Amino acid sequence: MTHILVATDAWHPQVNGVVRTLTMMAEAAKGFGVDVSFLTPQSFRTFAMPSYPDLQLALPYPAKIAALIEAAKPDSIHIATEGPIGLLVRRYCRKHGLPFTTSFHTRFPEYVSARSPIPEKWVWRALRWFHRPSQAVMAATPALAAELRQRGFRNVVLWSRGVDTSLFHPRTADLCLPQPVFLSVGRVAVEKNLEAFLDLDLPGTKLVVGDGPARAALERKYPDAVFLGSRHGEELAEIYAAADIFVFPSKTDTFGLVLLEALASGVPVAAFPVTGPRDVIGAAPVGVLSEDLRTACLEALQIPRQACVEFAAGHTWQASARVFVDHALNVRALGPEGEVVEFVEDPHFAA
Repeated sequence: MTHILVATDAWHPQVNGVVRTLTMMAEAAKGFGVDVSFLTPQSFRTFAMPSYPDLQLALPYPAKIAALIEAAKPDSIHIATEGPIGLLVRRYCRKHGLPFTTSFHTRFPEYVSARSPIPEKWVWRALRWFHRPSQAVMAATPALAAELRQRGFRNVVLWSRGVDTSLFHPRTADLCLPQPVFLSVGRVAVEKNLEAFLDLDLPGTKLVVGDGPARAALERKYPDAVFLGSRHGEELAEIYAAADIFVFPSKTDTFGLVLLEALASGVPVAAFPVTGPRDVIGAAPVGVLSEDLRTACLEALQIPRQACVEFAAGHTWQASARVFVDHALNVRALGPEGEVVEFVEDPHFAA
């Protein structure tokens, strides 16, 4: 089998879009003869990320990184995150003249500025440096790809996401909560803008699924909302199916896998008209995007659930995985100084 090694600082037991994207993509890639393995924090000591104790960062060292890459003997290397592991794998590839691809999952400049006084432009500068040698910088949506190009990123390509419709689908479920149920799923953290949702005057119930550093404070501030913590698998799928509207208040997500999970469950979306929901939904009649989030929530109640299901059916992990593999394997070889010397197309992969 053709082998792609993915280096990532985000991994289990973390629950986020990066981890779900990578694991679902790898599983789907097996279906067409591609083995995707991972170089993760599980091979190293870790420490809690400042201001975000639920996230564990690795303490990798060059010799161990080199040993893991050489033992894997990959046909291609992809760097999924810009953390400590990503940095050392980037260093290894540059030192040995190995081509690699990267992906842009998280809007770190906005996240960092929300937690510290570091200017966004400094973080964007660091990200441009990190991704500059990449043979393909994979972005989840056309709007994000266009923004990255405008900010000086090179070799930007599209890699969209999928949804597991065998898990997320309409079903009979009752949460025994006052209806309508307005649901939000994701990390409970400042960058998710949950207060914009929880401040709304809405009928029924505001339900939050997920965990994170802001959960305790938000539970105290909004005692009328229901916080369930993290939920997974069938339990999460049943919660989606029992909701009436999925509310996505984030203004910084690059995609939002939860949008597709909700739609596959037959739940219309209410969100701000920003990158992420705007690219996922577009003009499709499956959600309402408005700067007035309350209006979006109420108007979305009129959307037929079947329209949401049919829309989500067009987004499969198999299609997403094929795009990823195509980008990862069609790379150019590098000379000793990092210059492009030839184009390499893996003969084992047939698109």
